[in-house]
Amino acid sequence: MGRETREFDAPEVLDGTIVLQLGYDGSGYSGFAEQPGQTTVAGEIRRAVETFLRRPIDLTCAGRTDAGVHAISQYVSFPATAAELEITRSRWMRALVALLPRDIAVHEVWHAAPGFSARFDARSRTYTYRIATGDAPPLLTRSVTWWHRQALDVEAMDAAAQRMLGERDFKSFCKASSAEGKPTHRCVISAGFGHESSLGEDCITFTICGNAFLHSMVRTIVGTLVEVGMHRREPEWIDEVLAARSRQAAGPTAPAQGLCFMAVEYDEGVLTQAE
Repeated sequence: MGRETREFDAPEVLDGTIVLQLGYDGSGYSGFAEQPGQTTVAGEIRRAVETFLRRPIDLTCAGRTDAGVHAISQYVSFPATAAELEITRSRWMRALVALLPRDIAVHEVWHAAPGFSARFDARSRTYTYRIATGDAPPLLTRSVTWWHRQALDVEAMDAAAQRMLGERDFKSFCKASSAEGKPTHRCVISAGFGHESSLGEDCITFTICGNAFLHSMVRTIVGTLVEVGMHRREPEWIDEVLAARSRQAAGPTAPAQGLCFMAVEYDEGVLTQAE
């Protein structure tokens, strides 16, 4: 069950914005966004910050992640008073280590001007999806990797991914219920495959950067590219999927645990590190 938010008096004057850069293991959460009766990342962050500041906050994130999805560089922002902007970085870090659960960690504390939004001021967001293939499943990295078993043609997958670059309608790659009546055009800035070794275990990585992403978009892209990697489809099939503008035209949604929110880009000089 989600934890109750304590009642505090709202501050009278808000003079700037505090921005927290954080990471989390999403395995035990029902996604980032707060939901009644559910344990969520946002709910834990709100509880910790409100307990520290002893007031309610208006929390905004750079990008909502689904249940089971991880983050290494998520950003959240909330308006702050002049006195709160004077709180030192070391004091913030000590307080949040004590107040947050062990699977959420704040990496940095930033300041921004009044009205700054971690969501609306973001220029781009980057995600990486990790896939392990082969007869033996990953052991130490199993919570952050999709074990697929069958070999994948990475070159064909990469050729398919390049067909998604640029401004396009990604309605076929969005959870159908969340696309109703909403714009589904997004710009994919870059996308590509690589290899990674962690704790002695190898995996295929797919990294994608875009201005923003739809609900389950990255995971649906990965599931669709895997269809190409298994030679069930040709790379050119991606063009048909995009043109269809229907979730039924794309491949399956890849499992949540392989996806990690890696980075957010803001305009240079917008954020100032807390001292």
